[in-house]
Amino acid sequence: MADHLAKGEEFEKKAEKKLAGWGLFGSKYEDAAELLDRAANSYKLAKSWDKAGTAYTKLANIHIKLDSKHEAASAFVDAANCYKKVSSQDAARCLDQAVNFLLEIGRLNMAAKHCKDLGEVYEAEQNFEKAIDFYERAADLYQSEESTTSANQCKQKVAELSAQLEQYPKAIEIYEAIARHSLNNNLLKYSVKGYLLNAGLCQLCRGDVVAITNALERYQDLDPTFSGTREFKLLTDLAAAVDEEDVGKFTAVVAEFDSMTRLDPWKTTLLLRAKNELKAKEDAEDDLT
Repeated sequence: MADHLAKGEEFEKKAEKKLAGWGLFGSKYEDAAELLDRAANSYKLAKSWDKAGTAYTKLANIHIKLDSKHEAASAFVDAANCYKKVSSQDAARCLDQAVNFLLEIGRLNMAAKHCKDLGEVYEAEQNFEKAIDFYERAADLYQSEESTTSANQCKQKVAELSAQLEQYPKAIEIYEAIARHSLNNNLLKYSVKGYLLNAGLCQLCRGDVVAITNALERYQDLDPTFSGTREFKLLTDLAAAVDEEDVGKFTAVVAEFDSMTRLDPWKTTLLLRAKNELKAKEDAEDDLT
C-alpha cells in the first residue's frame, strides 16, 4: 500500500513539474495527463480514494485546456467514483461537471446515466428533494433518447421519493401514468398491478375514502384484470377499514397480505402512516364519547 502511495505521489509531482515547465502547448499537457492518470491508478491501488479523486480532477482540468470535453467528462466520472468512497459532496460536484460536458457534446444517454447516479448519491444522503430533481432530469433525458424502460425506472424513483415526502398527488400521477403506458407492452403489462397498488397506497395515505373508491373504479376500467388480483383485494379491504375507522381490521388485512407476499420497506412505511392516521381518528372519537 505504502509503495503504491509513494508511486502515486511521484507521478503527481512529475505531472506538476511538466505543467509548470516550458514545452509545446499540446505535448506538455498530454505528458502531464498521462502522468496524472498513472498517479490516480497508483492511488487507487493504495486505496487512497481522496488523492485518486484529486488526481482525476486535475486530469479533467487538463482535458478542458485541450478542449477534449469527452475525456474531461470521463475523468470527472472517474474522480466521482473515487470520491463516492469518502465524500458524497465531492462525488456529486464531479458528476455534475461530467453531466454538463456530456450535454454540451450531445451525449444525452450518458448524461442521463450520470444524472441518475447523482439521484442515487443524494438519495443515500437522505436529500430527497435534490434526488428527485436529478431523477427527473435523468427521466427527461432518457425519454428524449427513446430509452423508455430507463426513463420509467427514474420516474418510479421520483414517485417513490415524492411519497416519502408526503407529496402523494405527484406520486399517484406518476404511478398511474406508468401503468397506462405499460398496459400495451407485452413485457411490461405484468407490472401494472404493482404500479396500481403503489398508487392506491398513496391514495390511502391521503385518507380520502371517496377518492380511494373512485381510484379503485378507475383502475378497474384501466385494467379489467386488476379486480381479480390480491393487490386489488388488499386495497379494497383497506379502503373498507378506513371507511369503518377500524384499526384492528386494517392491521389484520395487512398481516394477511404480508404473510403471502412480503411487503417492502416503502410499502410498510406508507401503510404505517395510513394506520397511524386511522388510529388518531379513532382516538379522537374515543375522547369525544
